[in-house]
This record gives sequence, structure tokens and C-alpha cells, in this order.
Amino acid sequence: MELHQHPIRLRINGEDREYSVEPWVTLLDLLRERADLTGTKKGCDHGQCGACTVLLDGKRINSCLTLAVMHDGKELTTVEGLADGDTLHPLQQAFIDCDAFQCGYCTPGQLCSAAGLIAEGQARSIDDVRELMSGNVCRCGAYPQITEAVMQVMGIQGKPGEGEKPFTTGPVLA
Repeated sequence: MELHQHPIRLRINGEDREYSVEPWVTLLDLLRERADLTGTKKGCDHGQCGACTVLLDGKRINSCLTLAVMHDGKELTTVEGLADGDTLHPLQQAFIDCDAFQCGYCTPGQLCSAAGLIAEGQARSIDDVRELMSGNVCRCGAYPQITEAVMQVMGIQGKPGEGEKPFTTGPVLA
């Protein structure tokens, strides 16, 4: 039986790359196994933990839930692409400053998710940050430090419940 492969081109962390992939290869598996970018973690492989979060054209996605062939011509940023050479991304430095990681397994996904959250521009309070980061699980429970790090980079101050207006994903149906 002949395996049909599809050619795809991706811009990963600022570098143009070409691959031939089977139609069932997830973006996560391409990044880890073919691009040798192992910072993106395979956690649950069901889109429930956020360990595989990367930025696709600047928007955060769970790379375990999408097929590589669907993203021909797209731009990807993984945790390896956040820093500028030896200069850490402000989020990476804030995670260090706030001790926002323990075992570190979720950290790459948390960092990419936080970068996406900042780019989205919806978070205005600690409650917003918590809600918008809720798709990323930390088994060690470093949530207060992660929230603190994200808020530090965004310049948000406050305590839970002090938001101007609660974040909502849209109209609530009664």
C-alpha cells in the first residue's frame, strides 16, 4: 500500500520550512518529530490540557487537535521562537521573576497561550487573565504565579473580582 504524502510549507519561528506529510499527521507531531521542536509538549493529546499550545498566525491553538496539512503557508510560533536570540521574551522573564513554573511541563504551552492572550487584547483584569488562560492546565498548581507573570507583562494590577466588566465569550442565552 502506497502512503500518499502532501507537500506543505510553513514559516516556523521565522524560518521557512517544507515537509511532505501524511494527511493524518497532527501539527504537534510534525513540530516534535519532524521539525525537532520539542518545547511544545504532548500532554493529553485531546485538546484538554493546553500543553501543546502554539501560535498560528498569531492566534493560540492546540496543536494536537489540528492536522499539519491544514496549515500550508501559515506562520507558526512555538516556545522556541518567543525569545529574540539570547534575549528572553518579556513573558519568559516574568515567569522566572514570578516563579511561575514548578515541573515546567506546562510552561511552553502557558507561555504561548499568554503571548496569544496579550495579542488578543481582551484581558483587562486578573479575572479576565484567569478566564482566558483557563485552557492551560498546570498539574503543579502554579496558577497564582502564572497569573501574576502575565499581569506583570500586561501592566495589570488588581485582585480577583476587581475587574471593570466581567469577560464574556458572547451573549448569554437564558
